[in-house]
Amino acid sequence: MIELLGLEGSASVLAAALLIDFAFGELPAAAHPVVWMGKVARAMEGQLPRSGAARQLLGGAALALILPIGFAGMSLGLSRLARPWPIADWVLQVLTLTAMFAARALGDAAREMERALHAGQLERARSGLRSLCSRDPSQLSEPELVGATIESVAENASDSFVAPLFYYVLLGLPGAVAYRAVNTLDAMVGYRGRYEYLGKASARLDDLLNFIPARLTALALLLAGALLGKNVRAGLSIWHRDARTTASPNAGRPMAAMAGLLGVRLEKAGHYALGDARISLTEPLIGDAWRVVRLTFALTALSALALAAR
Repeated sequence: MIELLGLEGSASVLAAALLIDFAFGELPAAAHPVVWMGKVARAMEGQLPRSGAARQLLGGAALALILPIGFAGMSLGLSRLARPWPIADWVLQVLTLTAMFAARALGDAAREMERALHAGQLERARSGLRSLCSRDPSQLSEPELVGATIESVAENASDSFVAPLFYYVLLGLPGAVAYRAVNTLDAMVGYRGRYEYLGKASARLDDLLNFIPARLTALALLLAGALLGKNVRAGLSIWHRDARTTASPNAGRPMAAMAGLLGVRLEKAGHYALGDARISLTEPLIGDAWRVVRLTFALTALSALALAAR
């Protein structure tokens, strides 16, 4: 049934997409499907109700379904239209799937934070943190910037790589596209605020779709940490002890595992604290975290390629 619906993944498409992302990073904005998702989402959001909890909930639910289904259907439809030209179909699938990943972009952002902090340029680092998370960095100290970077690298390992990889293996290109559309909506309208009911459906759907990938990411981080000589026992212990302390049911899993592996305390004041401060938060730890995440990407990519090739 999966094959009849065109939801099967292709090992060659996946391999090419991963190579492009690792080597070159993000596609140009004008040709980036996720940028298009954001523009369509913003246009649709502007037509939704701004008052009344029930009206906002219904409008937000419609948005949370229409955008992912629409873009997933578009990816499937374009691929089917291109089938008479196999090379064109393959290239289209590769470029679309490439846009669903952001491994290179995540590494570039982490290394920029490391360079800025190494140079003692706190304002540059505070500006750089905005590309990794939504936290206000304007008053963060150097240790806090290091901690926020490590948290973001660990959490985004799931959102930007493992989750789209998981849904590609499970449901082919439409699955990866639908996941990325939901994740984009969550980033745009899923946070609490003036129109919080408008974003509740997107946020809850994002929580649901990330439930398995976040836990797979934490496991992969522990495996990568073991191969790199990190403290896997502490990683597992902190994951078990602290992962539930975050508001998100998923974000705490990879972050807590990373905190234990590195022996640090990752904290957002007034919200959560993960791990024990056995080691002070200093700039070189960003490189340590990125090496764990980079190996995690390699391990999960190899596993996905093996599954897609079956």
